[in-house]
Amino acid sequence: MKPFERRNFLKKTAALSAGGMLVNPLAEALTLWENADRKMKIALVGTGIRGVNMFGRSVAKEYQDHVEFVGLSDINPGRLTFAKGYIGVDCPTFVDFDQMMAETKPDLLIVTTMDSTHHLFIIKGLEAGAHVISEKPMTTDEVKCQAILDAEKKSGKKVIVTFNYRYSPHRQKIYELLREDSIGEITSVDFHWYLNTSHGADYFRRWHGYKEFGGTLLVHKSTHHFDLLNWWLDSDPEEVFAFGELEFYGKNGKLRHTHCRPCPHKGTCDFYWDIEKSSHLVDLYVKNEKHDGYLRDGCVFREDIDIYDKMAVQIKYANKAQVSYSLTTYSPYEGYRIAFNGTKGRLEAWIKEQQPWQEVNYDEIRLTKNFGKSEIIQVPHGGGGHGGGDVRLKDKLFKDPDMGDPYHQSAGTRDGAMSILVGIAARKSIENNTPIRIADLTDLIPQEIRIKA
Repeated sequence: MKPFERRNFLKKTAALSAGGMLVNPLAEALTLWENADRKMKIALVGTGIRGVNMFGRSVAKEYQDHVEFVGLSDINPGRLTFAKGYIGVDCPTFVDFDQMMAETKPDLLIVTTMDSTHHLFIIKGLEAGAHVISEKPMTTDEVKCQAILDAEKKSGKKVIVTFNYRYSPHRQKIYELLREDSIGEITSVDFHWYLNTSHGADYFRRWHGYKEFGGTLLVHKSTHHFDLLNWWLDSDPEEVFAFGELEFYGKNGKLRHTHCRPCPHKGTCDFYWDIEKSSHLVDLYVKNEKHDGYLRDGCVFREDIDIYDKMAVQIKYANKAQVSYSLTTYSPYEGYRIAFNGTKGRLEAWIKEQQPWQEVNYDEIRLTKNFGKSEIIQVPHGGGGHGGGDVRLKDKLFKDPDMGDPYHQSAGTRDGAMSILVGIAARKSIENNTPIRIADLTDLIPQEIRIKA
């Protein structure tokens, strides 16, 4: 039996023998809480932009027949007060997270705090008897990751990680084509992501510019991309080697100040950003700086920025697929290129973020068979953020967790762990100039064929 034929055989037999292990983590978590004849009680910790928009206002408005907010928590009392009014709920607010959990006893806790603190709230939420939804990345290093895995096992509750990219129609179509054996066994992948000088620069204005808070963009941003790879390839990463540098932002700039508003260079700096043009950001951040000192419009050339702005990663998967990945944060355009090379052909896409004035409402995938012609497949955009992924994910979370999951888009702690472990391994590889084995980071053992559990 040829190696790739054997892997296909193992994939089929593993799925059959797993039986009950092929569990939908969303359905399992969201239907295990008692008193299912009432609305689900939700608490939210972290009322920054992600919390109030993605999991606050829209959830409170669009899923009010299914959920009830019982508490909001944040260390910034001003932002917390604004968040309550903006989200449109009348639940109590808490600067003390432990007090919120004790008094409100939510069925479900949503964690959208700074990345480096996710583990604290996930673990406390589990210990308080709640299921937990964590914004990606699940956490920022392997020690915190192991602590989450241990806490979930001990609690009997479930942690769900919100990988909304999986739910976008274009990425789902790629998954379908790969599962249909359209290019045979996947042997290698070329994956290159470009952040432009608006979106990319914004990471360096915020707390994400510091390794201690976001774990570098290899964890905060690339966790999306590594999860897609794990999901598309249906295998776990095994070994990682990487390069990374800070060569554009941070200390490399010639003009700098603390933040943009008082900057003496605002008339000449290409990266000057006027936060006061957004009343939402002013209400959320500017008016509440006095409470914690956080400057949302920080200078992208602050000398203490210590993350990478260009990264190149080599990943070897347990199923022997090889990946070449890169992330650039100062491109003139936003998007990504991806190509899957297989034993029967090649599947590729060039996705460029559309501007408001552009009317193209679809993305394209090119499928080329060995010794055959190329076929262009058009995939219509989905409505809402992240190519339609946000709406589909939230429907699954809050409206119908029992709905089918034929494309395995639901994600639990193993998915969350394997995505961040690639980024953590890449960061360690850069720091130590050596390959890093995923199995050396936590007690999770990479599997050739991923078992959904």
